[in-house]
Amino acid sequence: MPAVEFRDIVKRYGPLTVLEHLNLRIEDGEFVVLLGPSGCGKTTLLNLLAGLLDPSGGEIRIGDRDVTHLDPKDRGLAMVFQSYALYPTKTVRGNLKFGLSARKLSRDEIDRRIAWAAKLLQIEPLLDRKPAQLSGGQRQRVAIGRALVKQVGVFLFDEPLSNLDAKLRTEMRIEIKKLHGQLRNTVVYVTHDQVEAMTMATRIAVMDQGVIQQVGTPDEIYDRPENIFVADFVGSPAMNFVDCALQAEADGLAAVDGRSGLSFGLDDYPWRRPPEPGRPVTIGFRPEHLRPPNGAEGRHLRLDLPVGHSEKSGSDVVLFLSLPQRMIAAKLDAAAAEPLRRQERASLALPLDRIAVFDTASGQRL
Repeated sequence: MPAVEFRDIVKRYGPLTVLEHLNLRIEDGEFVVLLGPSGCGKTTLLNLLAGLLDPSGGEIRIGDRDVTHLDPKDRGLAMVFQSYALYPTKTVRGNLKFGLSARKLSRDEIDRRIAWAAKLLQIEPLLDRKPAQLSGGQRQRVAIGRALVKQVGVFLFDEPLSNLDAKLRTEMRIEIKKLHGQLRNTVVYVTHDQVEAMTMATRIAVMDQGVIQQVGTPDEIYDRPENIFVADFVGSPAMNFVDCALQAEADGLAAVDGRSGLSFGLDDYPWRRPPEPGRPVTIGFRPEHLRPPNGAEGRHLRLDLPVGHSEKSGSDVVLFLSLPQRMIAAKLDAAAAEPLRRQERASLALPLDRIAVFDTASGQRL
């Protein structure tokens, strides 16, 4: 399957710059998710790849072809839209057939492709129904089937699950991932839903304000965010942040919060550049890394903080603990959290090998 490459892509609308000198390579057979908030440029980038928009600068390549100015039909792509975009007057079979008839394929070849896609997506009993007679999940399967029958190397998905309820979204995530495992096509998938990105992607490109903030596997994005934006956007609840200053103490370097008195020991921190005492830094740590202190192993920081409120979600409980001028979240299993919910203060341990240090001014990981 072909690779996809964006080289120095720029997209402007008059004085408004939507994408600024963007570079990204998607290897053949990868499932890459473009993840970011509304307005970050991810759908614009997908539409540039599809040929629905023209770039203001740069080059788009699919395999060894420069497709920057090719018509959509000549790019070897298939796209699944958020709105399904099915023809209401045609049956499922007619919707699957529509894009093939223009290619002047034989009737036998068209029937073979429709039968193959219908079996793969388990929509064989639906072929003679019209879209109004289908559920949301069935319509989305038909939309995917219409892309599959084209038998191209690159599939584009533009937030295809956002119109489905929570249960159907889970089911369709599994189905799309399973399809990719079977077909090994190159997939470029746009979403603002971090759960979709983390569960489906082989790599994620996190975008903000037209700039790719980080590209990596789901584990890399989650465990080693490159900057405060990525750390804050990926994760639910979001990462906790505490503004500190680097200080040289008797037992080594630490990040100290002058308002709360918290001191994060950094002797074993894997610095990317030499630390500078006095530098303002932001300490980040995930809510799930806070645990009851009993049995805590390795170097850790003991926190004893007032309990603000709590939220229970199934087997998990999120405790919100008070620091001066901010709250931090701790995500615990219900059994561990239950006694703490009834107390005024909670004692928790934070492993110091799970913290991230960011430069407060630039937001970049140190």
